[in-house]
Amino acid sequence: MVTRQRAVDRGRQRGWELVRLIGREIRLARQRLALSIASVAREVGISPSELSRIERGVAEWASVVVLAQICAVVGLDLSAKAYPGGRPIRDAAHAALLSRLRARLHPDLRWSTEVPLPNPGDQRAWDAMISGSAWRYGTEAELNPIDGQALVRRLTLKQRDGGVDGIILLLPDTRQARQFRREFASLLATDFPIGSGIALRRLGAGLEPGGNAIVVI
Repeated sequence: MVTRQRAVDRGRQRGWELVRLIGREIRLARQRLALSIASVAREVGISPSELSRIERGVAEWASVVVLAQICAVVGLDLSAKAYPGGRPIRDAAHAALLSRLRARLHPDLRWSTEVPLPNPGDQRAWDAMISGSAWRYGTEAELNPIDGQALVRRLTLKQRDGGVDGIILLLPDTRQARQFRREFASLLATDFPIGSGIALRRLGAGLEPGGNAIVVI
């Protein structure tokens, strides 16, 4: 529950930042064109007071559609894209998958969960971190993998910024995960060359997996 609240609060804060930013850009564009609040509001179909609140960044009700309409009226194009960011909420199945991997580790290996990336302001975190005497592997558990290209791209960026020696991609032994591995076999083999059996045997012996690995449990 605490993790969920943190995610919601983070999303709310980011939402308000975007509302304020877009409102300010709308106001500046309208002023450059010497358009009145009343004329722009009338074109969009909202009241002048509603447009004023949008420009001041205090209109919680403003939808993306309304903002895009206002932008178009003042000569702007609104663009939106979602990027991998902070920690999402997780459920019991996700925790259970991680626990199954932890149970297979040698007792000398260190295990930590929800480990933030080391860069100031970076909201991303590893689901788990497995550490030996001179190495650290970030672990990402994916219950329902779908898009292999997007997953590999996200994990590659995370490895670049995450201060780790490698990544363990942890998957459940389900029909969906098996289909995912078949569909993206060549891509996964390139970026995660260590197989599940090898990785588990090495981790069970307290050794580094030997490279980025896919572990299926």
